[in-house]
Amino acid sequence: MVIRAMRDAYLPKEQKDADEARKLVEQEGRACYLFAYDLGVAANCEKLVTEAVGKLGGLDLLINNASEQHVSQDFVDINVDQIQRTFASNILNYMYVTKYALAHMKRGGKIINTASVTAYKGKKELVDYASTKGAMVAFTRSLALQVADKGIRVNAVAPGPIWTPLIPASFNEDQIKSFGANTALGRMGQPVECATAYVFLASSDSSYFTGQVLHPNGGSIVGS
Repeated sequence: MVIRAMRDAYLPKEQKDADEARKLVEQEGRACYLFAYDLGVAANCEKLVTEAVGKLGGLDLLINNASEQHVSQDFVDINVDQIQRTFASNILNYMYVTKYALAHMKRGGKIINTASVTAYKGKKELVDYASTKGAMVAFTRSLALQVADKGIRVNAVAPGPIWTPLIPASFNEDQIKSFGANTALGRMGQPVECATAYVFLASSDSSYFTGQVLHPNGGSIVGS
């Protein structure tokens, strides 16, 4: 996605990965700006948008993608701080960033949110995470209706199971080995296999799409 885009504001949680992404973008002759913020803090979301708009000269595409997850086998054992942090990182920050971004978006603007397959099929050890992704679907659909008359489209992508740094950070070795095995395709997906969904929604090819969710999930669920 970053290679295909014209200009990008990249939100790094790990500076090393962000620097590597920037090199790939710049090799394609594109400009790439790195903004490192804890988006679980509302004030940082406003600062991010202000800084990005200043660097980019405007804002016509917003992709909300930052999130975190923590495995817990028993909901009773999840502490309140974790629940609050998960919601702050996975849904509230999307709402905050979008709120400030919309002030700079004109007709033709596009917002793409990252949901998850867990919003549709659940995940017993990720109750709080799955709940935030369900909220993201409702947020996408409702906001799409609100801003349609402004010529702004809002859609989402619900990937899974896709190999990302969240997987080895969240699951044990046996779970990692079987990750994605229960899909119709019998394997996990790679980030590049869902990147095309974002490229499509960011392009004019998706001009009749709004309030929709695309499902690159290898047949993990069918008919949502």
